[in-house]
Order: sequence, then structure tokens, then C-alpha cells
Amino acid sequence: MNGPKTGAGLVPLILAVLSSFGAQATEPKVTANADIPPEARAFLFGEEPTSPPGPAPRAADGHPELSGFWKGSPATTPVGNIGKDLPGFKLPLTPAGQAALQHNLSATVDPESLCIIGGIPRHSASALPFEIVQNSNRVVFLYLYTYFRLIPVDGRSHDPDPDPSFFGDKIGRWDGDTFVIDSVGFKASPIWIDENANPQSDAMHATERWTRPDASHLHLDLTVDDPKFYTHPFKYTRTWLLGKPKEGLQEYSCSENNVDRDHLGPGPGPIKPDGTRGYLVPDLPKVPPSPEFYEKQPNK
Repeated sequence: MNGPKTGAGLVPLILAVLSSFGAQATEPKVTANADIPPEARAFLFGEEPTSPPGPAPRAADGHPELSGFWKGSPATTPVGNIGKDLPGFKLPLTPAGQAALQHNLSATVDPESLCIIGGIPRHSASALPFEIVQNSNRVVFLYLYTYFRLIPVDGRSHDPDPDPSFFGDKIGRWDGDTFVIDSVGFKASPIWIDENANPQSDAMHATERWTRPDASHLHLDLTVDDPKFYTHPFKYTRTWLLGKPKEGLQEYSCSENNVDRDHLGPGPGPIKPDGTRGYLVPDLPKVPPSPEFYEKQPNK
């Protein structure tokens, strides 16, 4: 995200903090997190348990219970980069994929900054927490942007001709204790696959394997297969931490008080050697500034 864009409260502060990650990219990610205000840090990042966690709870149907409020781990670095597990953070782009990436870098404003749904896999690489609500025939992912993703678990097959969508045509199934989400039918570029403007095509196929190894952790193994833009499938892995009791999502309106939209430029800003990204910006204040502050700033 490239600046705060909502009303008063904790959420705009968090979004402002996220927009500064790229400006701190000369330091390792875990070190940079020390500069995040405590209230934003507490909302974004979970805490590792101080004693061995208990086993994952089970739902009435015997499957692991994935429900909960899930927060990032400071160990996930760089946040927002779908290539974090690849050498040099380099995705295996085809010539068409390289051209699409260059278009995103030079001509496309970050879709999320324009209140366009980030979709999958971008939401899985995000620094923002999310919530899962589960029952025997559907699993629902609730995101901070007041978006949701509903995955049916009823044995259905993919729609043979799905309407392209941000989260794709998705179906779920259990493979033992692993919840598998298979998604096709995505909208094409200029939707970004991550914070670094990497592209996706209408041929993308995403396979997510979610496990809850214990009561405190949720793990994802994601495979992205997009033969138009990538020479071979690649993987992304990540673990989240369970939030504290009574923690959860807050109301968020993407278009309310969007004071920084006119200052947005194409692309995500420079991609640094450590894989983080973003425009170089001054140090952020402890609280988001008023709209008048942005009216006095030169365009980025």
C-alpha cells in the first residue's frame, strides 16, 4: 500500500506503517519492525508461545479447526514478496511475464491502493492479519479490507466456464489433516500477484495446502502455476500465529478519507536487495496526519 487511506483509528496507522516498509529496506526485516509503533505492532504480529503449545483443536467432524484470528510472524521476511522462498527473490518469468511486470512497474498504480481487491495469492503474502470461520461444508476467510473468500467443501467440481474473479473459482477438500483450496478462473494482469507488482494471467492455477500443526500456528504451502507468465510452478510458504482472545478484525472502508490517492504513481517503488519494496518516504508520525498535510506535499 502507498499511504493511509481511511478514517481515524488504528487501521489507518497500520496502513501508514506498511507503506513505510520499503523506506526501511536497508535493514533486515526483523530489525525494521522495531520502528513500528507498539499499537500497530501488536495488531500486525503475533507472539510465539512461551511454552509448548497444545494440539490443534478439532471440529465436530474430526478435522482440524482452522478458525481463529491469525497474525503474521516477524520471522516472515520479506513480507509481501511472493518470491521470498526463491533464490534472489527472482520469479521464473516468461518473456510475456517479464513484459507484464514491466507494464505494472511503469504504468499501473497499485490496484489495492485504488480499492481493488488484492485477491489470491497476494492476500496470503500480505502483512495484514485475517480471520477464518469454519464449518463442515464451507470455510470462510475474512480480510482486513472487509473482503471475504468463501470456499465450499461439498464435493463440487470447478465451474467449466467460470467468470474471472479476484479470488478465482475455488473449491476445498480435506486431505487428511490438510485443508486444500484449488483455485482457477482468476482475473488477469494488471492485478498484482504480490506487493512487488509481479503479474498474474487468466491461466493462473493456485493450490493452497493449509495445516494447523498445533494450537498456536497456522501454516500454508502454496503452489502457483501460471504457464503464460512463469516458466514453471513455484512455491510460497508461510506460518501465522494465533491472536489473543477477543482480538479480531476491525471495520475498514477502503475509499473513506483517501487523502493520498492523487499522489500515487505507477509501480510499487524500488525493490531493495532484501526483497522489500516501496517509495522512499519521510519517517511517519505516530498518528496519521490530517488531509491538509497531504495537500502540501509534492507528487511522488
